[in-house]
Amino acid sequence: MALSPMMQEYVKTKEEYKDCILFYRLGDFYEMFFEDATLASQELEITLTGKDCGLEERAPMCGVPYHAADTYVNKLIEKGYKVAICEQVGDPKTTKGLVKREVVRVVTPGTVLDTVSLDETKNNYIMSIVFTENHFGCAIADITTGDCFVTEIDRAQKLLDEINKFVPAEIICNDSFFVSGLDTDDLKNRMGICIHALDSWHFDQDTCERALKDHFQVGTLEGIGLKDYDSGMIASGALFLYLTETQKTAMSHMTSIRPYSADKYMLLDSSTRRNLELVETLREKKKRGSLLGVLDKTRTAMGARMLRSYVEQPLIDKEKIEERLDAIEELNQNALLREELREYLGPIYDLERLVGRISYKSANPRDLVAFRSSLKMLPYLRELLREFHSPLLMQIHERMDAMEELENLVSKAIVEEPPLAMKDGGIIKDGYNEEVDNYRRSKSEGKQWLTQLEARERERTGIRSMKIKYNRVFGYYLEVTNSFKDQVPEDYIRKQTLSNSERYVTPELKELENLILGAEDKLYALEYELFCQVRDTVGREVVRIQKTAKAVATLDVLASLALVAERNNYTRPKINTQGVIDIKNGRHPVVEQMIENDMFIANDTYLDNNKKRISVITGPNMAGKSTYMRQSALIVLMAQLGSFVPADKANIGIVDRIFTRVGASDDLASGQSTFMVEMTEVANILRNATAKSLLILDEIGRGTSTFDGLSIAWAVIEHISNPKILGAKTLFATHYHELTELEGKISGVNNYCVAVKEKGDDIVFLRKIVKGGADRSYGIQVARLAGVPESVLDRAKELVEELVDSDITATVRDLTAPKKKDSIVYDQVDMEQMSLFDTVQDDDIIQEIRELDVSNLTPMDALNFLYRMQNKIKNRW
Repeated sequence: MALSPMMQEYVKTKEEYKDCILFYRLGDFYEMFFEDATLASQELEITLTGKDCGLEERAPMCGVPYHAADTYVNKLIEKGYKVAICEQVGDPKTTKGLVKREVVRVVTPGTVLDTVSLDETKNNYIMSIVFTENHFGCAIADITTGDCFVTEIDRAQKLLDEINKFVPAEIICNDSFFVSGLDTDDLKNRMGICIHALDSWHFDQDTCERALKDHFQVGTLEGIGLKDYDSGMIASGALFLYLTETQKTAMSHMTSIRPYSADKYMLLDSSTRRNLELVETLREKKKRGSLLGVLDKTRTAMGARMLRSYVEQPLIDKEKIEERLDAIEELNQNALLREELREYLGPIYDLERLVGRISYKSANPRDLVAFRSSLKMLPYLRELLREFHSPLLMQIHERMDAMEELENLVSKAIVEEPPLAMKDGGIIKDGYNEEVDNYRRSKSEGKQWLTQLEARERERTGIRSMKIKYNRVFGYYLEVTNSFKDQVPEDYIRKQTLSNSERYVTPELKELENLILGAEDKLYALEYELFCQVRDTVGREVVRIQKTAKAVATLDVLASLALVAERNNYTRPKINTQGVIDIKNGRHPVVEQMIENDMFIANDTYLDNNKKRISVITGPNMAGKSTYMRQSALIVLMAQLGSFVPADKANIGIVDRIFTRVGASDDLASGQSTFMVEMTEVANILRNATAKSLLILDEIGRGTSTFDGLSIAWAVIEHISNPKILGAKTLFATHYHELTELEGKISGVNNYCVAVKEKGDDIVFLRKIVKGGADRSYGIQVARLAGVPESVLDRAKELVEELVDSDITATVRDLTAPKKKDSIVYDQVDMEQMSLFDTVQDDDIIQEIRELDVSNLTPMDALNFLYRMQNKIKNRW
């Protein structure tokens, strides 16, 4: 037995798209057959049926309604599948036999266009990677916005940093990539990236070069900046070949490709991004509670995406950083103008993704209305920007094109509230096209003709309840109830019998129907044609629109950073290239938002390339060491992304990388223990950091025995501090208070600790970082705060007394030359230092009371002040 003709066509199409689930259009449904049907019914939880296909057994089949297809496609894409959309391209009315069908688009995780399924604040990237002779070419694109970048990378670890930066939904690659040393299983399983290799011809140098020249319509690669990017060119060419294959369109909105060097931005590995909670929190994976959550007050989707890119790739170019800071400062000096700018930014839609849909010819009339309303805001923005004189704001003014002629075109052509459907009319405004107006008159007059005919037939037959009605099957008809059917004239032609009525037509009614429906069909077809003409006209200006969209996004980001700086009392940092990090009264930008009544304790940080390279920070858990170290890293990062910072003063030396080793957890899926995870991260830091890097190291060596852990921590400090080996600026928190012996013995090492106040067996965290080192860990006191039973605590104290004179301290002192002990002994003689602790917050409270202007205080203000002081004192004691 042979397959039926329709199934033969299906199998032929499926053969061309073996790696896809094929959505095959049959009438009002997309159907799937055989293996696709079995798979899709399970993944989409829809009913599996069968269809006669010419074989002995029915073919497994399932389907989804065409109007709801996007929802089902998106579900499959989220699970990592590719979906080929096969449409009817022939007209069923004029085609004899099988209607011609073609795959019009292949949807993959990196090529999703449905904005409903995409996060408007995040880019949806696809990345093309080619590995050749220990060298990586890398091209990255977001086809919804038209953004496209290319770079070359010499090491697998650096490529991993780029992957973590862009977090692509899909990676396409050559076969060699799988043996390049990168853990592709980890990328798939942990990051959820869809990775697949393309056929080798995609990476042929001549083929790739020709594809790029054809797309960008240039004679040489120098014209698009790829002359010196050999492997980058191949990655880019493969990307455009793949997009052409899958999207079946010219992608005219992808107008440029921007080469960049990964070394031109601060590099942040995945651990640092995670530990500093840059764009999402560590546990809930939510934006709220992250640095981005604090900084993002943007009014547009374009601005939100650009701010995210600022946070994920801070600058290392002093001039560009200062340019952003100048703009933010001027916006805050003109706060009223800034807020007016933000008001006009609010109504602007996502121009980048709008122009993408316009270029794909998938934009509907409502998209054009959104485009028009966005353009109406641009003249006001440009007028306000004339008042500013900082270079970056002046550049934004120059790049922002009001595009009045496009706004006028859409305003004249498209109605204010068009329907969602594009082929059912009601799109074009009256007066825009004379032919449309004529058809509309015919349509409206036709309704009058029907009303007149209905009145005449009622009069002629005496059937007063007779009505002319319409449906898609029979067209127009006369409906007569059964009680009057004996009065129906002989010239009426019966069309349908119902339980309580009969339906008829007459030659005159049929003639009117042809006239009315003919005018309606022609009207709808003409309206759609005119809409497409307007859409194509807008699409031809894609370069201007994208340039303006970037200008709007940049303005939105700067206004957001300026507003956050004003609200949160941030200060403008000074930027230096001498390697000095000097922060006065720095605060954690996220944590301070969660603490009421201004109770966050600010702290200083000072690091340089000489005597202050490494700060060894001791003190109990929960005292604030991790918060302090993270805030120092975040302040540096904020300064380099061009933001004001949470500090009284800040002078930030540009760093090339920030590394963090904070916290610990098992990686059971890959069989790694807590200590193995910790050591892997330490190894990565020591191998990749430079003298210009900032290292945040918390509790190195705590996952193993005391002697091993202390030895590793000690050796790490020696390695980092040696300028001939590394010499990086480092904040090093530890419970090994024995490491305080290294101050004065290893160049650049300095001791700091977190001040605490002891009250009998209890402690109070003062959260102030002060000079000196702790010689106790306060573990038992912290255990008491955590609620450990008293019997356990008593036994622990007995054991501490037995172990306090153990060999470990003697060993440390033997390994270091004798020196005067500088560390702080909280419960013994150093009364001067103890006095310092006692007054860490007392002085602040006294100063606030001294500066209080009692004469201008309302009773409510006085109560609020008293309440705040009381809280501070409770926290203090």
